[in-house]
Amino acid sequence: MYTKQFEIRWSDIDANKHLANSAYINFMSHTRSAFLKENGFSLMTLSKAGLGPVVFYEHVHYFKESFLGEIVTVSLEVSGLSENGTFFRFRHNFYNAKGENLAFSEILGAWIDLNTRKLAELPEYLLELANKFPKTNDFKFLTKEDTRALGRRPVNRSF
Repeated sequence: MYTKQFEIRWSDIDANKHLANSAYINFMSHTRSAFLKENGFSLMTLSKAGLGPVVFYEHVHYFKESFLGEIVTVSLEVSGLSENGTFFRFRHNFYNAKGENLAFSEILGAWIDLNTRKLAELPEYLLELANKFPKTNDFKFLTKEDTRALGRRPVNRSF
């Protein structure tokens, strides 16, 4: 399990004086970026490959408040990858200094080609690195169908 610690700053709290939901999202994004960089997916490497990550969903479940000045630890575990590397699923947990679970999140995403703006497979050298990511006990090889498992589809409107 990969972890990263954060001190809750003034700019991380909301009107209720606890960690704002936007800060949870930012802490998770920072944790993923650090994890990817440490595992060979630096911004420079991705840029040379013409790839960027996109998020399909980020579900967050909040359990306990945290406040200004407290230290939170954000974990990351890889719970799914597609065989060609296009799709990925990460799990995050937030813990306070006592080890209490403050929040849980699951994120599903993919890699896109930054030129065509279409989903992209990982090149072989990055796929080899991705296949070495530490995985959860219930790790799953993802398929395109997993991206629509919740049944959400766009509903266009005319205004």
